[in-house]
Amino acid sequence: MGDVSDPNRVLLVIAVVSRHEPALEWARETASQKFGGIVLTSAAFDFTETNYYASTMGSDLKKQFIAFDPPIDPAELADIKRTTNRWEADYAARSAHAEPRPLNLDPGYITGAKLVLASTKDHAHRIYLSGGIYAELTLMYRHRHWQPLEWTYPDYRRADFHEFFNACREHLLNCERHADGVK
Repeated sequence: MGDVSDPNRVLLVIAVVSRHEPALEWARETASQKFGGIVLTSAAFDFTETNYYASTMGSDLKKQFIAFDPPIDPAELADIKRTTNRWEADYAARSAHAEPRPLNLDPGYITGAKLVLASTKDHAHRIYLSGGIYAELTLMYRHRHWQPLEWTYPDYRRADFHEFFNACREHLLNCERHADGVK
């Protein structure tokens, strides 16, 4: 029988999707007030791999990732997803944007070995967490590279996304080294 232990802390990452720069700014500010300082922010990438969101979010979407310090307990992911869902609804109700969904927030976390995303949708490759939220292993870090899985979304296969995830992974590993007293 193995010993039960607390999990390692993980780096919270939120993918922010919108065609409106004010929505991206609002998301960064709101999330930093709740989850701590933003330690890494990606470029606002063109989101061109799918038109899945076009009917509710419009065209010319951008996707930007933000990562937060301090690292979190991975058990917090379900609560974080429910929080970001409320923020999406609040922003849509308060903004003057024509689209019914001007902002999409997708939280997840990075460890030294994986990228996990939260979802409200069940599927064979997703594990139920709590309160209607599922977790999906989206990328694995093996042989010094991010490796997609059969179900990995097309945009999460992009090299420029992987560069950002590498920076996130390195930041987390540095946090772990400092926590262990290694300089």
